[in-house]
Amino acid sequence: MQQTKNNYDNLASQYDWLSKVVFYHSLENAQVSLLQYIPAGSQVLIVGGGTGWILERLAQLHHDGLRITYVELSGNMITLSQKRDYKENTVDFVNLPIEDYIPDHDYDVIITPFLFDNFVPERAQPIFWQLHYSLKKGGLWLFADFYYDKEKSRWWQKLLLKIMYSFFRLFCNIEANALFNMATCFEQGKYEVIHKRFFYFGFIQSIAYRKPV
Repeated sequence: MQQTKNNYDNLASQYDWLSKVVFYHSLENAQVSLLQYIPAGSQVLIVGGGTGWILERLAQLHHDGLRITYVELSGNMITLSQKRDYKENTVDFVNLPIEDYIPDHDYDVIITPFLFDNFVPERAQPIFWQLHYSLKKGGLWLFADFYYDKEKSRWWQKLLLKIMYSFFRLFCNIEANALFNMATCFEQGKYEVIHKRFFYFGFIQSIAYRKPV
């Protein structure tokens, strides 16, 4: 039977270790730098949170009051995430591809950590707009992902991207083979950038966007 696209089941138990071997703590730091913007008592949607370590970092900032929906395609990642200590926050784990998730309310904050690098443009754009309409006016979209500029990025970043996509296509059936510039979607949605920072020699970007009121 063919493996589901963009499913990290095969690497769930090794994913955090592998990411640190290649990027040290850069993937985590890019996400953690955004968490300060989450207001107390927020309704939070996390899409593609992986092993769930981010739930514990959120709990360090907010011991209770957060109502979190955790959407993750990988069942193995969900199992690992459910074992995390997220204190008194409420977490609803949803084991579905994000395009199949239909929320029953809007969110104050959406977090997409290294999500869109998995998708080809014709799928990334509809998913963006699906999430856009699930975010409250004035809400925050916390976005972390890889970044590559053909004119400015270093040669080794192009090589590393090629290796990464080959690796994840083999083990996780990733559909994409190149990064899609998601900034165009946020520009179309008229989002305001309130935080922007780069990690790992400019290869990883961390951006907090605010949706227009």
